[in-house]
Amino acid sequence: MTMEHFAVDESGYTGIDLMNAEQRFQGASAIAISDDEAKRLIKEHFPQLQAPELKYGALARRTSNRERLISLQKNVLADHKCVTYICDKRFLLILMFLDYATEPWYHKRGTDFYEDGQNYAMASLLYYIGPRMMGALTFEGILAAFQNAVKKKTPEALNDLVLRVRRSKWEETLAEGFGPIAMASPECLSAITVPEVSTDAAIVVLQSLISRMEVMADGPYRVEHDRSKNLLQYDTLLQRLIAHDETIEFTQTQIASIKFPLKLSEVTQVDSKDSPSVQLADVLIGAAIEAGNMLTGQRPAEIDPERVLSLYRDDQFIHLIPSIDFEEQKKFREGTQANEIIEYFGKHFHK
Repeated sequence: MTMEHFAVDESGYTGIDLMNAEQRFQGASAIAISDDEAKRLIKEHFPQLQAPELKYGALARRTSNRERLISLQKNVLADHKCVTYICDKRFLLILMFLDYATEPWYHKRGTDFYEDGQNYAMASLLYYIGPRMMGALTFEGILAAFQNAVKKKTPEALNDLVLRVRRSKWEETLAEGFGPIAMASPECLSAITVPEVSTDAAIVVLQSLISRMEVMADGPYRVEHDRSKNLLQYDTLLQRLIAHDETIEFTQTQIASIKFPLKLSEVTQVDSKDSPSVQLADVLIGAAIEAGNMLTGQRPAEIDPERVLSLYRDDQFIHLIPSIDFEEQKKFREGTQANEIIEYFGKHFHK
């Protein structure tokens, strides 16, 4: 029996820099499809294609290709197991700030900072009110100082972060979020300097994709991804996840959980020119990232972004974006094991 095969491709990866103004979103797509079927679909929708491979970015520049791309995505999503994950990197950086510059203070005092997703609610609130209450430059400066402190882990970088918060309107903005670092909490400063702690979002993206692939796969499966510089980090993490043989399960949200050992049993790198299935994954994530940029005004709306996103079923699309619907957020994340997941992944996979 042939092992099920998922092709994966990513977009928007900027390593540890989550403040890249030109690449606001990061994400990845996975699709279970054979290369023969992928090749057939590409030929059906782009019979005159002259380029050596199907690339969303190149095709989307021509207005005449837009309807063909929509039709191709519609067929792929309707007939194949697929999942796309997209995150707002600025929002993710705020979540990381709360993970390391805030939560350890609460943990030391016996409070579950993650209960029912309250960290997501606080991050969403900061995302919207932080620039307004503190001033955009001040808020940006705090995020940049946090990112730099995580990167350098030096007393100077940590001190810069603490001073920037102290000089801001942190008490008026959200004392519960900024208070620990404003007080130079030893627990928070220590958490930031842990060698494995990073603002690289690769593990966040992979964790989300795998949680869905594990559900979709009927049994053991393999992942194939492009042999690109950006995906080298993904490959290393995937190999580590495959090798992890401890038996344990975590609940992430009402619709997602992750269980070890994984069904995922093999990962290979290929040249995307030789993999029609990876090319289709590129189309899915490329279109999703572009739709996000259009919805947020980062790029002119050359096509209705809602039309693109409406092609997905609820179980095919995962997003990490701020939301001020706090009741819905609480309901969605009620009873999750966020604290345990973060500690477990930090211990076993952030290396």
